[in-house]
Amino acid sequence: MKNTQDLLTIGKKKFHSRLFIGTGKYPNLNLMKESLQISKSEMVTVAVRRVQNLQSGHEGLMEAIPWSDYWMLPNTAGCSNADEAIRVARLGRELAKIAGQEDNNFIKLEVIPEKRYLLPDPFGTLEAAQQLIKEGFTVLPYINADPLLAKKLEEIGCATVMPLGSPIGSAQGIRNQDNIGLIIENAKVPVVVDAGIGVPSEAAQAMEMGADAVLVNSAIAMAQDAPAMAEAMSKAVEAGRQAFWAGRIPQRANALASSPISGTISQGSTKP
Repeated sequence: MKNTQDLLTIGKKKFHSRLFIGTGKYPNLNLMKESLQISKSEMVTVAVRRVQNLQSGHEGLMEAIPWSDYWMLPNTAGCSNADEAIRVARLGRELAKIAGQEDNNFIKLEVIPEKRYLLPDPFGTLEAAQQLIKEGFTVLPYINADPLLAKKLEEIGCATVMPLGSPIGSAQGIRNQDNIGLIIENAKVPVVVDAGIGVPSEAAQAMEMGADAVLVNSAIAMAQDAPAMAEAMSKAVEAGRQAFWAGRIPQRANALASSPISGTISQGSTKP
């Protein structure tokens, strides 16, 4: 039976929705707002550097979102080392205060030194996380699907771990299923699958595996119909979570008849 009080707890905050939404790459702010609303998401990410620098697509973003309805997750996108990420995280906390969220210490930690594959730096991420935790941040680190790193980040006090399904914006789906499975199995903090999800079935797959949430940006923002894709992702996350609670049947090497074989008519029988 579905748990009707199935709330997601991250730090001191509780969420009904397990779909987190990004705010980049939308054709315009109206489509973004419509997509956020129909997704039922309660937490949205904001790239601090892009907002601060008024980069294309981010002008007016802060004013466009009704922050009383959404919890802001500032992120350190664009930072290539730990020092940069720490500075941007501090700016992100101030950005949340400007939005009226005085008690918001959340930060999505991204440390990405190379631009081709956009893979996170495990050493820089760990270094930045340690400092930000000392400063009272609720740290949600974006990482490769590395079970050892995930456990270490949990041990130093990160509020979640966020392993990538596949590279950012690639829409390749979950390419690290075994490692993500190990992270989920061993984690005592929520596991959020982030990056690479391209279609709702992949979001459902992550939730069926036991992930606590998924973060989706490109797959919604760049879809031909962004609001429709946002709604589909929302339904997929709910279905995947319910399937996880329902409990799938074990996989078998051989077939297993769904109907009983007792009482069947034997070959050659002439009885009516």
